[in-house]
Amino acid sequence: QVQLVESGGGSVQAGGSLRLSCAASGYTGSINSMGWFRQAPGKEREGVAAIDRGGGTAYADSVKGRFSIFQDNAIFQDNAKITVYLHMNSLEPEDTAMYYCTASVWRHPSLSSQSYSYWGQGTQVTVSS
Repeated sequence: QVQLVESGGGSVQAGGSLRLSCAASGYTGSINSMGWFRQAPGKEREGVAAIDRGGGTAYADSVKGRFSIFQDNAIFQDNAKITVYLHMNSLEPEDTAMYYCTASVWRHPSLSSQSYSYWGQGTQVTVSS
């Protein structure tokens, strides 16, 4: 099993920045990629950014140039803790949502929720105009 715990959400004014963190623990040797999704009230969950163990990344068009995803882990080993960050700059009110960290056995970064087996509880991001 893999456990994911997000942190770093909060409230910020438009144009501001936030950094989200996701700590993965447990059987992390099975993880080949991780991602961030978000869901705003009344909207479907959408993929925001993803990264694979080789550092390959994928971004939604709506966040390209503003958001960056990074991972921090020496090597993938059983029971190693992996941390993934989402740096969010130039935030807009449209970025307001619950943000979820995800992990997958897929070897390529994916923005499809069907690719992911593990999900965190989410962290709220609110951007005011």
